[in-house]
Amino acid sequence: MNDKLKYLPNVITIGRIIAIFPLAWLMWHKEYKAALLVAFIAGVSDGLDGFLAKKFNWQGWLGGILDPLADKFLMFCCYAVFAFQGVIPMWLFALVVMRDVVIVAGVSYYHFKIGKIEKAAPTWASKINTALQILLILVLLFSYSGIFDLYKFHQPLIWSVAILTVFTGLHYVWMGVSMIQQQKQKEAT
Repeated sequence: MNDKLKYLPNVITIGRIIAIFPLAWLMWHKEYKAALLVAFIAGVSDGLDGFLAKKFNWQGWLGGILDPLADKFLMFCCYAVFAFQGVIPMWLFALVVMRDVVIVAGVSYYHFKIGKIEKAAPTWASKINTALQILLILVLLFSYSGIFDLYKFHQPLIWSVAILTVFTGLHYVWMGVSMIQQQKQKEAT
């Protein structure tokens, strides 16, 4: 039985991916209170699957791929709906998506043209960026659900997310270029 339990974090993560559909539907139909509940459950599930994976050493390759994908898909879903509803500017949604596209393209290029990346971990600035992106989603959901009046925080958060998204995107590009130059110098010597 314990052997089957090791897949529980992945099952929870897959559940989080499936939650994207009701979340998007609820947000699109402006059922923000229910959407907030789905987002809360998704957030708890993210913590739970991570806790189980680490606590019982149930970490695996599939979970390492699915977990960040689930988080990104949830975030992209929220940003897309809010952008198409006019809640956030479309350019912010494009920035958030393009940053990750550039990062994935750079990592893929490095992997296939230069060599295997030994350790891929987000930078502190990137972690702060992700936290700010999530905070913006939560503030918007709370505001539009009518639970809290947080409208005065919308514009400052939108600009903070935009600035940090650009900064971290450029930082990752700089890190990638540096890694390529270091690898070429190694090969030259």
